[in-house]
Amino acid sequence: MAGQDSSDEIKSVAATTNWLSEGLHHLLPPHVKPNLSKLGLAGHSRGGKTAFALALEKAAATLKFSALIGVDPVDGMDKGKQTPPPVLTYVPHSFDLDMAIMVIGSGLGELKKNPLFPPCAPEGVNHKDFFKECKGPASYFVVKDYGHLDMLDDDTEGIRGKTTYCLCKNGKSREPMRKFIGGVVVAFMKAYLGGDSSDLMAIKGGQTGPVELQTVEYIL
Repeated sequence: MAGQDSSDEIKSVAATTNWLSEGLHHLLPPHVKPNLSKLGLAGHSRGGKTAFALALEKAAATLKFSALIGVDPVDGMDKGKQTPPPVLTYVPHSFDLDMAIMVIGSGLGELKKNPLFPPCAPEGVNHKDFFKECKGPASYFVVKDYGHLDMLDDDTEGIRGKTTYCLCKNGKSREPMRKFIGGVVVAFMKAYLGGDSSDLMAIKGGQTGPVELQTVEYIL
């Protein structure tokens, strides 16, 4: 609905980031002081592409990020059919990012829901390709038996909400995927913004709660 070009979204995130140092403290309680030296950036699907694009300086942000998360990021319809501005270069470890990165993928995202619709996270432009271009420190988790939109709420209202169950191949229930995404994001942020890596290491060691992981990789 927004069109193929993500440039305006990337500029909007940059503008929001640039506003933080001037405007955020006006909206916080007097005793709360934001630490803008520790910022994380995250996005899902097209938003994951947007997050990587901003980190790669496709738009100017005045503040530096310390952590980047792509939740099932997608860079177009297929290899050779990237949406503008393209993020993937297909050169291994080419993302020159001085920050910790986590990529989360869905095991069912590259499968079609039915013959009428393409997969929601097609091979060639999905989480696998994003992780291949990352440098360390980078973590990579692919959740087995869950789809591209299984991190949304169970009840999504309206026409767009109902289509989330029709366009992408789904798992049996969204709640386990949603819980895992929430948990691993907090664990990652605690590790790289808070200095406590115990929860992230537990997940890497197999304590994945309600889901089974088909892939666990990391680059030091």
